[in-house]
Amino acid sequence: MIDSATSSPDFAANLRRLMARRGLTLLDVVRRSGLDQRTISGVLTGRCRPHARTLHKLAQGLEVPADELFEAGAGEARRRFDRETNPLVDELLCAEPALFAGWTAADFDELYSRFGTGGALAEEGVRVAAEQMNRNRELHHRVALILESDQRELLFGFVELLYKQVTLMSG
Repeated sequence: MIDSATSSPDFAANLRRLMARRGLTLLDVVRRSGLDQRTISGVLTGRCRPHARTLHKLAQGLEVPADELFEAGAGEARRRFDRETNPLVDELLCAEPALFAGWTAADFDELYSRFGTGGALAEEGVRVAAEQMNRNRELHHRVALILESDQRELLFGFVELLYKQVTLMSG
């Protein structure tokens, strides 16, 4: 049980870990939980502390006990387990260090989490996941740059168009 006097739940880290474990996007979680995208984004960024009802809906949508969203600290025991049971991640890191250039501890936590909980435990699976994470990071960087430019309205329109297309296809 969590001792709330000494630690508090990291809802953002726990939600990101659960999404990574299942390979879910933000839109997947919106669809599965029935929650608003802004609410989930607020939880993911740590901007808001979620209500109990929100946590319950998230847990139901992710098909996990609500306790998994309440882990304190960032789940040090889970991280340790993920690292100890994934020698392929370490092997690929040694063999191809350039693939992991600029990675943060959180990036490694996400990669280990994908494989420590039943992911494709093969070197090619680790490589593919790392490459996808790198592509996502580069895309986020580019989007941030565009948002600070005079092209932001074009990006808003394009994202809105894509969002409508994705939600129509999934609905």
